[in-house]
Amino acid sequence: MLTNYENATRVYLACGNTDMRKSIDGLTAIVAAVYQLDLFNDSFFVFCNKQRNKIKILRWDRNGFWLYYKRLEKGRFKWPDDKKTQTLAIDRRQLQWLLEGLTLEQKQAHKPVAARGVV
Repeated sequence: MLTNYENATRVYLACGNTDMRKSIDGLTAIVAAVYQLDLFNDSFFVFCNKQRNKIKILRWDRNGFWLYYKRLEKGRFKWPDDKKTQTLAIDRRQLQWLLEGLTLEQKQAHKPVAARGVV
């Protein structure tokens, strides 16, 4: 899976579709200029193509960028189709769901518990 996946503090989805011919330079330009997000914090920036069968994930790691690429041989990613926003902030758990072919809203998943005591 992804290197240091558990350490990422934020995950941003680039809503809509992205030209998958773009590599690190093109994707960093989108993140910085279009979305105006900090490329150098502990975040994943996730992009998907129009057919929803390819995903690229961009991440800064101390001295360089990682670019992860996944192409599905069958099926499609359940990519959100939010026309109102350019980016969508999700958590690592939702990213894992997305990569596994699930939707971001898993109604049967256990909800986080706010309680900090035991009975």
